[in-house]
Amino acid sequence: MQERTIPMQVPQTSPHSPAGGRAPMALETHGWVALPFTDLPHFDPESVRAHWARLHAGQIGPPPASDALARAWASYHNGDFARAVTEAQALGDAGQGLVDQATAIYANYVEPRESVRLALFRQVAEHAGARAAAAPDDCQALYWQAYALGRYAQAVSVARALAQGLGNRLKDALERIIALQPRHADAHFALGAFHAEVIDKVGPLVGRMTYGVRADTARALFARGLELHPDSPTGLIEHARALLVLEGDDRLAEATRLYERAAALEPQDARERLDVELARAGLRD
Repeated sequence: MQERTIPMQVPQTSPHSPAGGRAPMALETHGWVALPFTDLPHFDPESVRAHWARLHAGQIGPPPASDALARAWASYHNGDFARAVTEAQALGDAGQGLVDQATAIYANYVEPRESVRLALFRQVAEHAGARAAAAPDDCQALYWQAYALGRYAQAVSVARALAQGLGNRLKDALERIIALQPRHADAHFALGAFHAEVIDKVGPLVGRMTYGVRADTARALFARGLELHPDSPTGLIEHARALLVLEGDDRLAEATRLYERAAALEPQDARERLDVELARAGLRD
């Protein structure tokens, strides 16, 4: 991954920001870009509940308790991230996890303006981090804090993020998720990618001594993640990237096979459709 030299302001989180850790995140979604696809699966509250286990195979969590929350999740899985945020914000505390998730996914995959992407990642990192400070066992808050921190670091400069302590915060959050939820496949993928990317930026020796990262740990994390969720396009793509980072062209054939598996998957929702498109683009390149 090529580094950019955007001036870095590491997102800060604390139990006191926002007050109490659970204040709703006020997001303005006007101007958010719609997805370009016409072949997306369509969900309503009933079908979201019926397919919940598969849709959330990467992140274990209870199905929505109310029709209003199920409707907001349907908007998310349909790829209408702005509507999902608006509907979830109207639900107060019950919708805050979905606000973080929809915002982070929109920022990572869809938003074309770099300054807006970074601002959205900062908002999610701060908001989810405050929720995690108020509820340290909230795996959803921990995961979206880590996700936003990781994507923010990739956008600005991984090496500089590590120097400012961001890497340890991210690693600690992901390790805590796995300790609390050993079957959280997405946390395995994210932590495996973290190990690989740190090794890529600082080398295996410094990475092991300073950040506790190892190539064999990265491989084990991806293997376990794909055992838990073998049809995850995210996991397949991240595993392929990690192989190339850790071992270079010697693993190009295997990485290509992982991309091919991801590109051939039938997407279950809009987010998977975005990942499948990334895999197809990677193969074209």
